[in-house]
Amino acid sequence: METKPVPGVLAQVADLIGRTPVGQRGALWRLGADRRQLDANVIRLPAATEVRPHGEADLDVLLYVVDGGGHLSCDDGGRQTTLAPGALAWLPRGTCRALSAGATGLTYLTVHARRPGLTIAGPAAAPEAGDAACLLHRVCVECGRLSGESDALYCSRCGTALPPR
Repeated sequence: METKPVPGVLAQVADLIGRTPVGQRGALWRLGADRRQLDANVIRLPAATEVRPHGEADLDVLLYVVDGGGHLSCDDGGRQTTLAPGALAWLPRGTCRALSAGATGLTYLTVHARRPGLTIAGPAAAPEAGDAACLLHRVCVECGRLSGESDALYCSRCGTALPPR
């Protein structure tokens, strides 16, 4: 028998920010409940750092600025928006975006539909020759997400730079 998820407060974001060293980058918190339909992350960018242009091909993303400030550039830098606490941005699927932190850093929450988990399929036909493709350059070292884009440079979940090829 499955247990029903219990609603409630998951984190105090001000406490997360207060406990985090000023220069730490990446996810401060992730939604980890089982049987959820959403993914959510609290991400921190230290002062004067950036998340280079990237996109989410399949999902809309909601971005909420919790602390600090910076800029959001959409569609290859064609439009730039100043971010401050309380700013709420909708990034429709396919939007190319980049973030840059201001002098005090930038902490933001992202929320999007959860991607279905990987499933185990039956045995595939063996290739006639060659080695299996290595996807390690597409796995985020910070949150473990596999990028759906072969040319991605940054994780679309937490903004961490992906490993070099």
